[in-house]
Amino acid sequence: MNRLRHSEPPWPGAADVVAREAAGWVPAPFHSFVLKVHSRCDLACRYCYMYRSQDDGWREQPRTMAPDAVDRTAGRIAEHLTAHGVREAGVVLHGGEPLLAGEAALGRAASVLRAAAGPGVRLHLALQTNGVRLTERWLDLCAEHGIRVSVSLDGDRAAHDRHRRGADGRGSHARVAEAVHRLADGPHRESFAGLLCAIDLRNDPVRCYEHLLTYRPPAVDFLLPQGNWHTPPPGLRPGTPYADWLWRVFERWYGAGRPETRVRLLEDMMALLLGGTPETEALGLAPVRYAVVETDGSLAQDDTLRAAYHGAARTGLHIRRDTFDALLRHPGVAARQWGVDGLAAQCRGCRLRRVCGGGHYAHRYRPATGFANPSVYCADLAALITRVRERLAADLDRLRTAPAEAA
Repeated sequence: MNRLRHSEPPWPGAADVVAREAAGWVPAPFHSFVLKVHSRCDLACRYCYMYRSQDDGWREQPRTMAPDAVDRTAGRIAEHLTAHGVREAGVVLHGGEPLLAGEAALGRAASVLRAAAGPGVRLHLALQTNGVRLTERWLDLCAEHGIRVSVSLDGDRAAHDRHRRGADGRGSHARVAEAVHRLADGPHRESFAGLLCAIDLRNDPVRCYEHLLTYRPPAVDFLLPQGNWHTPPPGLRPGTPYADWLWRVFERWYGAGRPETRVRLLEDMMALLLGGTPETEALGLAPVRYAVVETDGSLAQDDTLRAAYHGAARTGLHIRRDTFDALLRHPGVAARQWGVDGLAAQCRGCRLRRVCGGGHYAHRYRPATGFANPSVYCADLAALITRVRERLAADLDRLRTAPAEAA
């Protein structure tokens, strides 16, 4: 792959944070933190944005976050939460594959984070894993430290093993499925946070969703592939293939006779359409409020930006010398707190902007204009939002007329 490298995109590089603050903008503090506790992985997934996209900066990172970096990060998080009066926050232990860091390192990290936050903060700890190493001992450790576990699973064996393979080419589905059943059906069910599924248009959406349901997940996150205008996602073509795929999931999920699981993307879309607030930042115009700390202690933006160009997630800040308040004022973070003002002109004039929010930030990239573009999934998002809105409107109309008809 030819790596795309440049120093700074036109947007958000041109964002004037100083002027915005002078005009009254007050940054919304972080309440979520992603710790890259290990920078390598024991799978070689074909679509991975970490190891198979434009940015190969992972090669420069230490494999494991050192204890002093964990300590300093915990202190910085506590400092930030205290300064802003934040009493509830989350930390995700991430990678690479975080379980490669080892039981002792992750157990120590959990203890250090909780001790630093103190009793006045409700700290939610989570772990995102590919599941290959998720043994009973690991589940015991997660339960001991109150760490909730989310596992990546792309559907049945054929769907999952098409991409999620080891370096030897061997599929991982059998090992992952065993681990998820261990988590879902054993004594550590309360530690089960949910499943993360990357969308592949070649997989039947209903079959994929129903396979995930066999594990009784509390929640499912369906993820659009990490593509942009420079490197389009697979299968993107005239029409709305991703909207069509997700609409079939919506009809199956929404049309079920009883709640089966949460599908966060669809729940957030419905919440926004009904005037509510989403739980995640994948949709809507809420300010971005999460930070990433690399294994070397450097402060970064959302690491899915790696799919755009080499160095896209870097900020030049480091946990040893910089606070999280400094990261809030980095143009790449600040511009994502400005709501409509941070969107491309085309998005600012769109009637769906409050729901779509311009789409995932990483999906907006185009070399000539940086991130000042609609999402590469713009047509798909518009189609899906419109279909869901029409379905909700029809159901609400039926509810309003039902009493009159009964009378």
